Amino acid sequence: MTSSDKPENAPAADAGRTGVAAQDWARAAADPQYRAAVVDLLGALAYGELAAFERLAEDAKLAPTLSDKAELAKMASAEFLHFERLRDRLTEIGQEPTAAMEPFVAALDGFHRQTAPSDWLEGLVKAYVGDSIASDFYREVAARLDSDTRELVLAVLDDTGHAGFAVEKVRAAIDADPRVGGRLALWARRLMGEALSQSQRVVADRDALSTMLVGGVADGFDLAEVGRMFSRITEAHTKRMAALGLAA
Repeated sequence: MTSSDKPENAPAADAGRTGVAAQDWARAAADPQYRAAVVDLLGALAYGELAAFERLAEDAKLAPTLSDKAELAKMASAEFLHFERLRDRLTEIGQEPTAAMEPFVAALDGFHRQTAPSDWLEGLVKAYVGDSIASDFYREVAARLDSDTRELVLAVLDDTGHAGFAVEKVRAAIDADPRVGGRLALWARRLMGEALSQSQRVVADRDALSTMLVGGVADGFDLAEVGRMFSRITEAHTKRMAALGLAA
């Protein structure tokens, strides 16, 4: 984080926050439903980071050059560090990390099975598009969290280098063979659909998380706001596709 990010700008960022979003964890956690929602959120994030670590390490085997392999290994290492922060936070608030992650294993593993890349470029697009959709979703939720949890969530969502690396490699491949673009555009659209379906299923299966989104916990969204949230996520996806040189 640069010096301009804080502390001078921090009060301005928090000035308009109300309700739970204006509280710290110690105060917000007095509400058992909110506490349950945060445990679910951290559990989902923790398993997501662990799965990302495993996936990137596996995708490194598809890398065409040694430098590409090393770059993916570096990204995988960053994802594991994020996992450790979330695991440690769950322990700190009195939750067993494995138990917190377990409810999300089937859904996330299913998503990764259904979207296993067939080659190096598909793996890059998945890392860029799929992970970014998930990050957008969690950032939307983070705006309604207590200050301590919000800070942690935003920290583990920091880009590990996926974006610039993926854009550079994918655009170069399309420049070399424009036919690649059509195949990757179809792949990215499939990823978008699967990622949104998976996130909706996870939320629907967890009462505390769904309450956080549609109202009643942490200044939650109303149903209209949920629709606007997914519209914003879709718009961000369209911009990322353009950055890759692909049609949304």
